[in-house]
Amino acid sequence: MSRFVRRLAGVPWRAIAGGAISRAVVVICGVTVIDERVVSLTYPRGPSMLPAFNIMGDLVVADKLSARYGWVSPGDVVQFVSPEDPRKTVIKRVLGMEGDAVTYLVDPANSDVSKTVVVPKGHIWVQGDNIHASRDSRQFGPVPYGLVNGKICCRILPLKGFGLIDSKQ
Repeated sequence: MSRFVRRLAGVPWRAIAGGAISRAVVVICGVTVIDERVVSLTYPRGPSMLPAFNIMGDLVVADKLSARYGWVSPGDVVQFVSPEDPRKTVIKRVLGMEGDAVTYLVDPANSDVSKTVVVPKGHIWVQGDNIHASRDSRQFGPVPYGLVNGKICCRILPLKGFGLIDSKQ
């Protein structure tokens, strides 16, 4: 037994622990950078994007590079900071980019009255797919492009819906 203890005592435990800790820090930093700057997983909930997303939520991938480099176009589903509550992240479909004229129903549940608005420079017009249960640009106006932090590119869960998100639904 003393031979085993002597062998254990000869192992450079501090170097091993230091190496493990430094590798763990590098991995954690790498995952954080990828999550914040490249892609992240998100879980949209609520009825506003029915039928594109389930009411209880799907696990989807948000491509952060598309938002950063302006690769967003009408029909794409985007993730953005809510203009009404900056603590919330919202997912909606882009209906218009800057300079586009967008016609929308003012109150789709009660009337057919529509209104047309031109999206100002540096903004996008977003709406939920389920217009009867969505707070979107019809209520809070065009969204500054700087609030967009991701483009939803594919669904991971449920497995039945696995695949790319159709930008023209």
